[in-house]
Amino acid sequence: MVFTLAQCVPFVIALGVLGVELSPGHTLVTGPLLTSVPALAALAMGPGGTLSAVAVALAVDVTTATYNHAWATPQVFGNFLGLLVVSVASVILSNAVRTRRQSQLDQVRRIAVAAQEVILRPVPARLGPVRAASLCLAAGTGAQVGGDLYEAVRTPHGVRLIVGDVRGKGLSAIRAVAVVLGAFREAVHYEDELVEVMNHCAAALRREVATPGAFAQEAVLEGFTTALLAQVPDEPVVHLVNRGHPPPMLLHRDGVQALMPDCPLPPLGLEDLLADPPAKPDSHPFVPGDRLLLYTDGVIEARNRDNEFFPLSEALEKIHAGTPQGFLEQLHQRLLHHTEGRLTDDVAMILIERLGRVV
Repeated sequence: MVFTLAQCVPFVIALGVLGVELSPGHTLVTGPLLTSVPALAALAMGPGGTLSAVAVALAVDVTTATYNHAWATPQVFGNFLGLLVVSVASVILSNAVRTRRQSQLDQVRRIAVAAQEVILRPVPARLGPVRAASLCLAAGTGAQVGGDLYEAVRTPHGVRLIVGDVRGKGLSAIRAVAVVLGAFREAVHYEDELVEVMNHCAAALRREVATPGAFAQEAVLEGFTTALLAQVPDEPVVHLVNRGHPPPMLLHRDGVQALMPDCPLPPLGLEDLLADPPAKPDSHPFVPGDRLLLYTDGVIEARNRDNEFFPLSEALEKIHAGTPQGFLEQLHQRLLHHTEGRLTDDVAMILIERLGRVV
């Protein structure tokens, strides 16, 4: 356990009092100093830590009274009475502070989760030439709601999808998610080129970061947003634009293949590193029966007790579900089994399956 400086101060005072009382020529009255130990602990620690400080203070008081043969003096009884009163008040105060902080934390998380659920709409089960399913799992670490994003839309240019991950946590990350998704949902319908859709998302995020306010400062400090765009036209191909995101996994008859970008690109927010913007997306065969998994790094970075990453490719090869939703549910179970139910990062996934004909 790592203690902060504020948490160490009460115990340092107690040890200081013990040193003074055990010194041969001490003349300092240390009773008032010792009563400050539980009071300071209540401000820096929870009820458990405060009780520990109370126990240390009592032990010091008993030790010094015994060492100095002062049990019969009024001063010792006054010290014990003062320590008892302050200790009881400190424990009550510490419990009240902890309850209030937990209530505030729970409220922030409820607001953040509700906002995230409103922004991340469920993916329709059928989108033109594909069947689709989505899954979003929260890590559940206090108010640390992540910045995973996804969307799938049928457009005149084909089915277009986005999966991304905003670097950061909390409400500022959700605001960045809303900015990127808002730009995507607008651009997908009127931009002919998939690359231009990504450029709209990047421009929207830059405008938001440039806006004065707390979000802009936090966004700059946190870093960037990885994003992956996919387009499924009527032809048996899939077009991809990848900005620093984990590569999608293609599941076909020959096995599982990671669709690595031909030219790796930096995430959104790091355009200064983008020397030569791509003119067109990468294209890969995507024939009837093939499935494509888009996911965030919470999947591949999930670890077990031995600190081993989740073997995504191996897991995908062992799943043979009939529907995309069933497939994601089985993948979810394998992920939880690997981590023993302890996800440390949010997870978002979209699975699409190419159908035999367009409707």
